[in-house]
Amino acid sequence: MAELGRVAELTVELPARSRRAAGQTLVVVALGVISWAFLAATAARHGYFDLRVYYGAINFWTHDGGQIYDYLLPKTEYGFTYPPFAALIMSPMALVSWHVAIGIGIAMSVVSMSAIIYWLAGPLIARQGWPRWFAFAIAMELAVVFEPVRETLNFGQVNLMLLAIVAADLLFLVGRGHRLAGIGVGIATAIKLTPGVFIIYLLVTRRWRAAGVASAAAAAATWLAATIAPDASRVFWTDAVWNTDRVGSTAFVSNQSLNGFVSRLNPVDPSTSLWAALVLVAFVIWMMRVRRAVDVRDESAALALTGILGCLISPITWVHHLVWAFPAIVLLASGAWDRSRSLRSRRALAAAAVVTYALLSSRVVWGFEYRYDGPGVVGSNVYVFLLVFLLVALPLRKPAPTDTVAPGGARPTAADVPDLVELDRKVTAAFHAREAGLPVDRVPEPLVEAGVP
Repeated sequence: MAELGRVAELTVELPARSRRAAGQTLVVVALGVISWAFLAATAARHGYFDLRVYYGAINFWTHDGGQIYDYLLPKTEYGFTYPPFAALIMSPMALVSWHVAIGIGIAMSVVSMSAIIYWLAGPLIARQGWPRWFAFAIAMELAVVFEPVRETLNFGQVNLMLLAIVAADLLFLVGRGHRLAGIGVGIATAIKLTPGVFIIYLLVTRRWRAAGVASAAAAAATWLAATIAPDASRVFWTDAVWNTDRVGSTAFVSNQSLNGFVSRLNPVDPSTSLWAALVLVAFVIWMMRVRRAVDVRDESAALALTGILGCLISPITWVHHLVWAFPAIVLLASGAWDRSRSLRSRRALAAAAVVTYALLSSRVVWGFEYRYDGPGVVGSNVYVFLLVFLLVALPLRKPAPTDTVAPGGARPTAADVPDLVELDRKVTAAFHAREAGLPVDRVPEPLVEAGVP
């Protein structure tokens, strides 16, 4: 009879699971259609512009015998702006066709984005018991709508790959005290200077060994590039790195850094002292917050906060560079589902996540291109203000309850811990009684002593 009952339960359960899976599939398909329609209507088509620069510069350097920093994309003033080590990393592009290079670049960015979502949202998905395929499909569809992500994909940029390298280092090496902690930060810095802010993070949080490893890795990669391409290294470090004309106007609306904000206040003569003051304030706030994040062992928040600082203090932060704010959006959403927080706090975090995500997906700043006065003071700097908000308000993980003791109280002792063996015996006996058709409240005591197999 017990077996027949179990079969009946499975017979009822399987159709319910099938209906649930069908519903989830319908949601994924519907959101995919909505995302595609949104992208078709609003996404800018950049034709993999930055990847064209990389591809053209690498081929000019390897096949045509030219100097990589002399290359300009035809009919533009844009050339290769990354350190020589980045050129070495990208040199295999000279061996493949243009369309293969596009495919490889997109694939690497998508894999990087998937890894970032898995690392940051995975714990939330596991806690909530959501089907992994469903949760990750929804997350990926929302991610490609996020303007910095879609701009990175449409430009053929490397931002997501660098974010994945740094995130892996901080979450799995630095956070666990591994002897190679910092190596990812160092390599990312040698590819593009922006991730160098994470070396400052390691110093501020007193991870001296990791900071040393990061600095050594960056130096070693730079030395390798100088050994293989001495002329390119000389040109970069003595000229190209200081030539801001190669990257465009700092007042352009796509520059959503503090420097861009100051430049748009007075495009003719921007105030350097105001920019320096704002950078100093942002740095002090960040320093206090990341130290607190490390104190509560919240490496994910430290990653997000440092990425945000890098965007704010960099002289140039194009919209596609704002993928460094993507972890903050994920953490806001995770906080909204954290049941250890009050309902009011969760609602506030949910609202912040929705509003921040919506604005950073909206292209709102482009509606104020070249209109920087009046309403444009706010409209052209919306993303800057959102970064400041995230720097100040991003929630940190709460300290574990065992980290504190109530006044006059005492820490738990072994006597306070439930007898898990005894609990397991009772639960097992209850299941056996149910299978035998006995009432659970009349379960006989097990015939074995605790701890005896």
